[in-house]
Amino acid sequence: MRIGLTGGVASGKSTVTAILESLGAQILDADVLARELVAPGQPALDAIVQHWGSEYLQADGRLDRARLRARVFGDPAARKWLEALLHPQIRQLFLERSQQLQKKQPAAILVWVVPLLVENHYQPLLDQILVVDCPRSLQIARLQQRPGWSAAQIEAVLAAQLDRVQRNAAADYVISNEKDLGGLREAVLVFWNILHKGHGFA
Repeated sequence: MRIGLTGGVASGKSTVTAILESLGAQILDADVLARELVAPGQPALDAIVQHWGSEYLQADGRLDRARLRARVFGDPAARKWLEALLHPQIRQLFLERSQQLQKKQPAAILVWVVPLLVENHYQPLLDQILVVDCPRSLQIARLQQRPGWSAAQIEAVLAAQLDRVQRNAAADYVISNEKDLGGLREAVLVFWNILHKGHGFA
């Protein structure tokens, strides 16, 4: 079974992912795959440097992700260019890694963590869609606590993502992350038990 996990920025996707992994799920994360694609020596990193210049590299030759994030979320055309470069490759890696895992563990529950799952139309590749949800005000408060996030960047990132109502409408199951960690873990356990009992989704 392939479960697609998504949610807005700072909604709690990473925490839910960690809980699911502790329960036995096999995790494939779009951000991890993207980091592989832009590692030193990879064609995607060379393409970024050719397109925008070597100032997007750190002194050790790795991608300056903070600088790139500021660029793409402040420039819709730049974001579209980067997505066109990386998303087809990320999608292909998801498929290849899933096939490898399913050969080793046919009964495994695979969780694809994809921030832009709905926007990039991953639904046909997945069996169920799980959305981690929280209010916009809570997203902003969490981002303000992260280093390197200006108010302008926060607004730009939120504006670039799908509307909360639209994202939730695409879900087979929604987990609300407005309470404490204990409450979130309990909600994930309920979802996990539903999967294993083979019941339908609301």
